[in-house]
Amino acid sequence: MPSRSASAAPVPKTPPAASAAAPKSQPQKALEKLGLRRDIDLALHLPLRYEDETRLTRLADARDGDMVQIEGQVTHSELTFRPRRQLRVTVDDGSDTCVLRFINFYPSHQKTLSVGARVRVRGEIRGGFAGREMVHPGFRVAGGELATALTPVYPTVAGLPQAYLRKAVLGGLARADLSETLPAEFMNKNLPQPLSSLREALSFLHQPAPDVLLATLEDRSHPAWQRLKAEELLAQQLSQLQARRVRAAMRAPPLRAPVHGPQCTLQEQLLERLPFRLTAAQQRVGAEIAADLQKNLPMHRLLQGDVGSGKTVVAALAAARCMDAGWQCALMAPTEILAEQHFRKLIGWLEPLGIQTAWLTGSQKAKERREALAMIASGAAGLVVGTHAVIQDKVIFKNLALAIIDEQHRFGVAQRLALRSKMTQGGEEPHLLMMTATPIPRTLAMSYYADLDVSTIDELPPGRTPIVTKVVAESRRDEVVERIRSQLAEGRQVYWVCPLIEESESVDLINATQTHEALSAALNSPHAPPLRGSLPPEGAGSALGRPGGGAGTQVGLLHSRMPVAEKKAVMALFTSGQLGVLVSTTVIEVGVDVPNASLMVIEHAERFGLSQLHQLRGRVGRGAAASACVLLYSTGEAPRLGETARARLKAMVETQDGFEIARRDLEIRGPGEFLGARQSGAPLLRFADLATDTELLAWARALAPVMLDKYPDLAQRHILRWLGGKAEFLKA
Repeated sequence: MPSRSASAAPVPKTPPAASAAAPKSQPQKALEKLGLRRDIDLALHLPLRYEDETRLTRLADARDGDMVQIEGQVTHSELTFRPRRQLRVTVDDGSDTCVLRFINFYPSHQKTLSVGARVRVRGEIRGGFAGREMVHPGFRVAGGELATALTPVYPTVAGLPQAYLRKAVLGGLARADLSETLPAEFMNKNLPQPLSSLREALSFLHQPAPDVLLATLEDRSHPAWQRLKAEELLAQQLSQLQARRVRAAMRAPPLRAPVHGPQCTLQEQLLERLPFRLTAAQQRVGAEIAADLQKNLPMHRLLQGDVGSGKTVVAALAAARCMDAGWQCALMAPTEILAEQHFRKLIGWLEPLGIQTAWLTGSQKAKERREALAMIASGAAGLVVGTHAVIQDKVIFKNLALAIIDEQHRFGVAQRLALRSKMTQGGEEPHLLMMTATPIPRTLAMSYYADLDVSTIDELPPGRTPIVTKVVAESRRDEVVERIRSQLAEGRQVYWVCPLIEESESVDLINATQTHEALSAALNSPHAPPLRGSLPPEGAGSALGRPGGGAGTQVGLLHSRMPVAEKKAVMALFTSGQLGVLVSTTVIEVGVDVPNASLMVIEHAERFGLSQLHQLRGRVGRGAAASACVLLYSTGEAPRLGETARARLKAMVETQDGFEIARRDLEIRGPGEFLGARQSGAPLLRFADLATDTELLAWARALAPVMLDKYPDLAQRHILRWLGGKAEFLKA
């Protein structure tokens, strides 16, 4: 990257809000890419960090590691080619000298930094082999007054220089309507410190005084930050409460079981036929859902429960209640493997009760699909199970009343809204039940799911065995293979999960295809070489069994790019026990249920997220046998095991509680990355931190209903200012 040269940066000649008829410049297009379309968007685009250009430091007074601004004369400038091409410039400020080193540079750099030029330079002082140096510092021609405020450095994209962005932001700040939307009586009510005005807070954060304590800006504890976070949390709470009230005005069909006389309802028949008893937690959440379904208000409930807690049977009971009332139910899952898992379970439970179930996926043959669509349109299919295919335009329900979405965080907002729109009866809304095996921490539920009712299965069914989790360096791969041999000898099965499918030049990871080859050879040859890496791809065999066929341990391969028919064949062989080892990508993260599998090996575990690791681990421990999960991590030169990866692996060893995993995941990743804009792609909370801003969240939750009731105009202006069109995301 070239240095940040203030003199070389373009300066906008027109305000960013240019005429729609005029062609847009590259910086204007870049502004739109950042979502900076309105003046208020620019005003709320806050700095990542600050640079202190308000003072000059003598080189003699600077210490190694200090970020300083110096002013001096260029005494030497040369282009060198050892060890690589670079520009080396020596600057003398009268107290000492410093070498400026540039590996990437333009001819304009050489011109500005020519011998005799007087320049102002800002960078980090380092002790180099040939004396003190700065690598890629910012610089410009000396002269002019020093800055009177800290210089902001903003988040940006290619084609949008900091100088342009600073001017655009200040222009937006000057033009934006920042009139007060908070009622005066709540400005200081139940808050640890009084709030400043919004304009004062934004003006300060864009141009802080040089004497401010930088730590209060970096940790966002400064009063100006408190105002911004309070406003943002209030906007979120207002929009979610508004969505809840809008939904309360809608109508849905009340799903009450008909009076059959002595005959049992479908729900009662299903309970009688189940080969197990419901846990107390399943009974509790089932009652909560049943109470919602009997109302003429649309249910909007999130069912959360750890891996293996039994959410599917709760959903089946809800579906039975819906069909008993004479309506259709749809269940949508994010992957075909998970959808088929649900389909098989539900057919086994419901077909004996006389319920017809339709199956819809994108990979269906035309005839099968036509038959399914006809069953759905006529109402013959009481239950429809499938992937995204369920929400396609050609799918027309006769009378959909309940939509169930599994692993709801894997679907976008538009997809969830599309499923709800399948209801065609007199403008009514279907009841909506969303399920997740990624439990939501309480503070996150208070904020991101304030418009939802949340049911929690906090109890695992009896018989689930604890899973021993071990973190193992990849240098001990041979020991892991021996552990696999012992499991296979006992008649057990094994998963081996890899993060990539094909070799990548940019990431040195062992991929699924090569691991399949290496494991097949290692497990089927008594003289196989140690499994230190991967075998060459030329010997690749089928995705089923060992390369070239033959007897011995069968090792299967499963990844998302395989044809659907081949995926099904591999999974059928593994489920039936004909495959001893399944090498897979994360396509088996959810929905795969093989009780005989007792060992999970996760390759390059440091590359996975915490919730994903927990989901993968949940594929074992589903039977009576003792189960284990081995987290293999890289010990190569790069990348080293970072603090975040270390924290994730430590959490996996210390707990199997999905709620504790979710809490730690929130601590590690933060709410924006944990959820995004309810999985829309852009975080709704940019500034507030739910782990530390609990007082502000409580204040916002208390104020939101008062504002909607007493100050509806102010509430609407506040939502529009902060969320713009993103408030729509909360309706899903």
